Amino acid sequence: MKQVVLGGLLALLLWSGLTAPVAAVDNAQLQAINQSWSKSAHALAEVNCSSCHQPQSAKQVIQQPTHESCRSCHEGQVDTFLLGKHGIRLLEGQPALTPALAHLPMQAAVHDKQMNCNACHDAHSVKTLPASVDSCLTCHKDNHSLNYKNSRHAQLLQEEGVLPRPSTVSTTCATCHLPRQTSESGTVMVNHNNTYTLLPRDRMVKEVCMNCHGMEFAYNSMFDDDLVESNFARPPTLSLDTLKMVRTLETQRSGNATSK
Repeated sequence: MKQVVLGGLLALLLWSGLTAPVAAVDNAQLQAINQSWSKSAHALAEVNCSSCHQPQSAKQVIQQPTHESCRSCHEGQVDTFLLGKHGIRLLEGQPALTPALAHLPMQAAVHDKQMNCNACHDAHSVKTLPASVDSCLTCHKDNHSLNYKNSRHAQLLQEEGVLPRPSTVSTTCATCHLPRQTSESGTVMVNHNNTYTLLPRDRMVKEVCMNCHGMEFAYNSMFDDDLVESNFARPPTLSLDTLKMVRTLETQRSGNATSK
Protein backbone atom coordinates (compact mmCIF):
# COMPACT_ATOMS: atom_id res chain seq x y z
CA MET A 1 0.00 0.00 0.00
CA LYS A 2 2.84 2.32 0.92
CA GLN A 3 4.43 1.81 -2.49
CA VAL A 4 1.12 2.56 -4.23
CA VAL A 5 0.73 5.82 -2.33
CA LEU A 6 4.33 6.70 -3.01
CA GLY A 7 3.97 5.96 -6.70
CA GLY A 8 0.90 8.16 -7.00
CA LEU A 9 2.52 11.04 -5.21
CA LEU A 10 5.70 10.70 -7.19
CA ALA A 11 3.66 10.90 -10.33
CA LEU A 12 1.96 13.96 -8.95
CA LEU A 13 5.29 15.56 -8.23
CA LEU A 14 6.49 14.67 -11.70
CA TRP A 15 3.41 16.28 -13.16
CA SER A 16 4.01 19.35 -11.03
CA GLY A 17 7.60 19.49 -12.18
CA LEU A 18 6.59 19.18 -15.81
CA THR A 19 4.09 22.00 -15.55
CA ALA A 20 6.44 24.29 -13.66
CA PRO A 21 9.24 26.00 -15.59
CA VAL A 22 11.76 25.58 -12.76
CA ALA A 23 13.06 22.63 -10.75
CA ALA A 24 11.51 20.01 -13.04
CA VAL A 25 12.15 16.46 -11.79
CA ASP A 26 12.69 13.55 -14.18
CA ASN A 27 11.94 9.87 -13.64
CA ALA A 28 15.52 8.96 -12.73
CA GLN A 29 15.57 11.64 -10.02
CA LEU A 30 12.23 10.45 -8.68
CA GLN A 31 13.51 6.89 -8.42
CA ALA A 32 16.62 8.09 -6.60
CA ILE A 33 14.45 10.08 -4.20
CA ASN A 34 12.24 7.03 -3.66
CA GLN A 35 15.26 4.87 -2.88
CA SER A 36 16.70 7.38 -0.38
CA TRP A 37 13.36 7.86 1.32
CA SER A 38 12.57 4.13 1.57
CA LYS A 39 15.63 3.61 3.83
CA SER A 40 15.15 6.73 5.90
CA ALA A 41 13.85 7.41 9.40
CA HIS A 42 10.97 9.23 7.73
CA ALA A 43 9.89 6.03 5.98
CA LEU A 44 10.12 4.05 9.22
CA ALA A 45 7.92 6.67 10.88
CA GLU A 46 5.46 6.52 7.95
CA VAL A 47 6.24 10.10 6.94
CA ASN A 48 5.69 9.89 3.20
CA CYS A 49 5.75 12.31 0.24
CA SER A 50 2.40 13.87 1.04
CA SER A 51 3.47 14.69 4.60
CA CYS A 52 5.77 17.40 3.24
CA HIS A 53 4.67 17.98 -0.37
CA GLN A 54 0.91 17.90 0.07
CA PRO A 55 -0.05 18.31 3.76
CA GLN A 56 -3.73 18.52 4.67
CA SER A 57 -3.48 22.28 5.19
CA ALA A 58 -2.27 22.84 1.61
CA LYS A 59 -4.58 22.92 -1.41
CA GLN A 60 -1.89 22.05 -3.94
CA VAL A 61 1.42 20.26 -4.23
CA ILE A 62 4.32 22.05 -2.57
CA GLN A 63 7.29 21.32 -4.80
CA GLN A 64 9.94 22.75 -2.47
CA PRO A 65 8.79 22.54 1.16
CA THR A 66 10.24 25.15 3.52
CA HIS A 67 11.20 25.02 7.19
CA GLU A 68 7.51 25.45 7.98
CA SER A 69 6.90 21.90 6.72
CA CYS A 70 9.67 20.61 9.00
CA ARG A 71 8.23 22.57 11.93
CA SER A 72 5.05 20.46 11.91
CA CYS A 73 7.10 17.58 13.37
CA HIS A 74 10.37 19.23 14.52
CA GLU A 75 9.12 22.38 16.22
CA GLY A 76 11.97 22.78 18.71
CA GLN A 77 14.67 22.21 16.12
CA VAL A 78 13.16 24.75 13.70
CA ASP A 79 12.50 27.33 16.41
CA THR A 80 16.13 27.21 17.58
CA PHE A 81 17.40 27.23 13.96
CA LEU A 82 15.56 30.50 13.35
CA LEU A 83 17.34 32.13 16.30
CA GLY A 84 20.86 31.47 14.96
CA LYS A 85 22.80 33.16 12.16
CA HIS A 86 21.78 30.40 9.76
CA GLY A 87 18.06 31.09 10.16
CA ILE A 88 17.56 34.59 11.59
CA ARG A 89 16.93 36.14 8.16
CA LEU A 90 14.00 33.75 7.62
CA LEU A 91 12.61 34.67 11.04
CA GLU A 92 12.74 38.34 10.01
CA GLY A 93 10.96 37.64 6.71
CA GLN A 94 14.07 38.19 4.56
CA PRO A 95 15.48 35.88 1.87
CA ALA A 96 17.50 32.99 3.28
CA LEU A 97 21.15 33.48 4.24
CA THR A 98 23.68 32.42 1.62
CA PRO A 99 27.44 31.79 2.11
CA ALA A 100 28.07 34.82 -0.12
CA LEU A 101 26.70 37.02 2.69
CA ALA A 102 28.95 35.49 5.38
CA HIS A 103 31.89 37.27 7.00
CA LEU A 104 33.89 34.04 7.31
CA PRO A 105 35.75 32.44 4.36
CA MET A 106 33.34 30.19 2.45
CA GLN A 107 33.64 27.69 -0.40
CA ALA A 108 33.12 29.61 -3.66
CA ALA A 109 31.13 26.78 -5.27
CA VAL A 110 28.26 27.20 -2.78
CA HIS A 111 28.07 30.99 -2.50
CA ASP A 112 24.45 30.96 -3.63
CA LYS A 113 23.30 28.07 -1.46
CA GLN A 114 20.28 29.05 0.64
CA MET A 115 20.44 28.20 4.32
CA ASN A 116 17.38 26.25 5.32
CA CYS A 117 16.78 22.81 6.83
CA ASN A 118 17.56 21.12 3.53
CA ALA A 119 20.93 22.88 3.28
CA CYS A 120 22.33 20.54 5.94
CA HIS A 121 19.82 17.68 5.98
CA ASP A 122 18.99 15.86 2.77
CA ALA A 123 15.20 15.99 3.00
CA HIS A 124 14.80 12.46 1.62
CA SER A 125 17.59 10.50 3.32
CA VAL A 126 17.44 12.61 6.53
CA LYS A 127 20.73 11.19 7.80
CA THR A 128 22.18 13.10 10.73
CA LEU A 129 25.78 11.87 10.42
CA PRO A 130 26.57 13.84 7.22
CA ALA A 131 24.85 16.86 8.74
CA SER A 132 27.19 16.77 11.73
CA VAL A 133 30.42 17.43 9.76
CA ASP A 134 30.17 17.09 5.97
CA SER A 135 27.39 19.65 5.61
CA CYS A 136 29.43 22.20 7.57
CA LEU A 137 32.56 21.67 5.47
CA THR A 138 30.52 22.00 2.29
CA CYS A 139 30.28 25.74 3.01
CA HIS A 140 32.85 26.74 5.65
CA LYS A 141 36.45 27.38 4.54
CA ASP A 142 37.99 29.06 7.61
CA ASN A 143 41.06 27.51 9.30
CA HIS A 144 39.13 26.25 12.33
CA SER A 145 36.72 24.32 10.12
CA LEU A 146 39.33 22.99 7.70
CA ASN A 147 41.54 21.76 10.56
CA TYR A 148 38.75 19.65 12.09
CA LYS A 149 39.52 16.52 10.05
CA ASN A 150 43.08 16.40 11.46
CA SER A 151 41.98 16.98 15.04
CA ARG A 152 41.74 14.54 17.95
CA HIS A 153 38.00 15.19 17.95
CA ALA A 154 37.77 13.89 14.38
CA GLN A 155 39.83 10.82 15.31
CA LEU A 156 37.27 9.93 17.99
CA LEU A 157 34.52 9.99 15.36
CA GLN A 158 36.57 7.88 12.95
CA GLU A 159 37.33 5.32 15.66
CA GLU A 160 33.61 4.81 16.16
CA GLY A 161 33.15 4.06 12.47
CA VAL A 162 30.06 4.70 10.40
CA LEU A 163 27.15 5.21 12.72
CA PRO A 164 23.48 6.00 12.08
CA ARG A 165 24.06 9.20 13.99
CA PRO A 166 26.93 10.69 16.06
CA SER A 167 26.98 9.22 19.55
CA THR A 168 27.68 11.12 22.74
CA VAL A 169 31.30 9.87 22.52
CA SER A 170 31.91 11.37 19.08
CA THR A 171 32.84 15.03 18.81
CA THR A 172 31.68 16.59 15.58
CA CYS A 173 31.06 20.17 14.47
CA ALA A 174 27.49 19.72 15.69
CA THR A 175 28.61 18.47 19.11
CA CYS A 176 30.05 21.91 19.89
CA HIS A 177 27.98 24.24 17.74
CA LEU A 178 24.58 22.45 17.83
CA PRO A 179 24.75 20.73 21.23
CA ARG A 180 22.26 18.19 22.49
CA GLN A 181 20.12 19.53 25.30
CA THR A 182 17.87 17.64 27.70
CA SER A 183 14.55 19.17 28.77
CA GLU A 184 13.03 18.82 32.23
CA SER A 185 10.88 15.98 30.87
CA GLY A 186 14.02 14.12 29.78
CA THR A 187 13.55 14.71 26.06
CA VAL A 188 16.85 15.13 24.20
CA MET A 189 16.89 17.72 21.41
CA VAL A 190 19.62 19.22 19.25
CA ASN A 191 19.74 22.99 19.69
CA HIS A 192 19.94 24.21 16.07
CA ASN A 193 20.86 27.79 17.07
CA ASN A 194 24.39 27.67 15.63
CA THR A 195 25.46 30.82 17.47
CA TYR A 196 24.15 29.89 20.93
CA THR A 197 27.46 28.53 22.22
CA LEU A 198 29.76 30.88 20.30
CA LEU A 199 29.43 34.04 22.40
CA PRO A 200 30.33 34.44 25.14
CA ARG A 201 32.95 31.72 24.80
CA ASP A 202 32.50 30.55 28.36
CA ARG A 203 28.99 29.41 27.41
CA MET A 204 30.55 26.72 25.22
CA VAL A 205 32.89 25.79 28.06
CA LYS A 206 29.94 25.16 30.35
CA GLU A 207 27.48 23.72 27.80
CA VAL A 208 29.91 21.55 25.81
CA CYS A 209 33.61 21.35 26.77
CA MET A 210 33.06 20.43 30.42
CA ASN A 211 31.00 17.41 29.38
CA CYS A 212 34.39 15.79 28.68
CA HIS A 213 37.13 18.11 29.97
CA GLY A 214 37.98 19.72 33.30
CA MET A 215 37.16 23.40 33.82
CA GLU A 216 40.76 24.66 33.73
CA PHE A 217 41.67 22.68 30.61
CA ALA A 218 38.50 23.87 28.90
CA TYR A 219 38.92 27.59 29.74
CA ASN A 220 42.63 27.62 28.83
CA SER A 221 41.78 25.98 25.49
CA MET A 222 38.75 28.04 24.56
CA PHE A 223 40.41 31.43 25.20
CA ASP A 224 43.56 30.62 23.19
CA ASP A 225 42.80 32.03 19.72
CA ASP A 226 45.62 30.11 18.01
CA LEU A 227 44.48 26.85 19.58
CA VAL A 228 40.89 27.44 18.47
CA GLU A 229 42.06 28.19 14.91
CA SER A 230 44.08 24.96 14.82
CA ASN A 231 40.96 23.10 16.02
CA PHE A 232 42.67 22.13 19.28
CA ALA A 233 45.67 20.46 17.65
CA ARG A 234 47.65 20.43 20.93
CA PRO A 235 47.09 20.65 24.69
CA PRO A 236 46.53 24.20 25.99
CA THR A 237 49.55 26.26 27.03
CA LEU A 238 47.55 29.28 28.19
CA SER A 239 47.26 29.81 31.93
CA LEU A 240 44.50 32.26 32.73
CA ASP A 241 45.17 34.53 35.71
CA THR A 242 41.56 34.19 36.82
CA LEU A 243 41.98 30.44 37.25
CA LYS A 244 45.20 31.00 39.21
CA MET A 245 43.28 33.32 41.54
CA VAL A 246 40.51 30.74 41.98
CA ARG A 247 43.04 28.02 42.76
CA THR A 248 44.86 30.28 45.24
CA LEU A 249 41.55 31.18 46.90
CA GLU A 250 40.57 27.51 47.20
CA THR A 251 43.96 26.73 48.74
CA GLN A 252 43.51 29.54 51.24
CA ARG A 253 40.01 28.33 52.10
CA SER A 254 41.25 24.78 52.56
CA GLY A 255 44.06 26.06 54.76
CA ASN A 256 41.66 28.13 56.87
CA ALA A 257 39.24 25.19 57.18
CA THR A 258 42.11 22.94 58.33
CA SER A 259 43.35 25.46 60.86
CA LYS A 260 39.90 25.61 62.44
